[in-house]
Amino acid sequence: MRRLPLLLLALLLGLVAPVYAEETAGLPHVGQVAPDFRLQDQNGKWHAPADFHGQWVVLYFYPKDFTPGCTTEVCTFRDDVAKLRQAGAQVLGVSLDDVKSHADFAAKYHVPFPLLSDADRKTAQAYGVLASMVGFKYARRTTFLIDPQGRIAKVYQDVDPEKNSAQVLGDLKTLKAAS
Repeated sequence: MRRLPLLLLALLLGLVAPVYAEETAGLPHVGQVAPDFRLQDQNGKWHAPADFHGQWVVLYFYPKDFTPGCTTEVCTFRDDVAKLRQAGAQVLGVSLDDVKSHADFAAKYHVPFPLLSDADRKTAQAYGVLASMVGFKYARRTTFLIDPQGRIAKVYQDVDPEKNSAQVLGDLKTLKAAS
């Protein structure tokens, strides 16, 4: 039983390749309408894509609160959130963790944007990022940049937690200039 936490830690640190379950319908493609959802954030507030109509949305999925890669990623988005907002984007983080875990995670790292709880796994499944390894289910680290009309503008798979926010910001500026 002690192997599971070590295997999970190795997975989250990127030291072993994950074994994905065939549970998803595949990633939404660029130009496709972003799948709908209704999820609660760390403060108990409900969010849905319609709430952000007319805005760019950075919707990033991550495996688990308080793990090294996920902490790095949330902190880089936190540090860049003013630039992202200035560029017209709302940042939303999503994992399968519950609201309480998100509240603790957000409080510890001073996260100024919603962390959404997908405890029933339906949103991760709809976005094609639900995976499992040795019976442990999690959301693969994937980011979607959604345009103001609610369509997928860019998909980032297997992202580097340290570089994802900067990539998104650069692409957001490029996409806005092109439109």
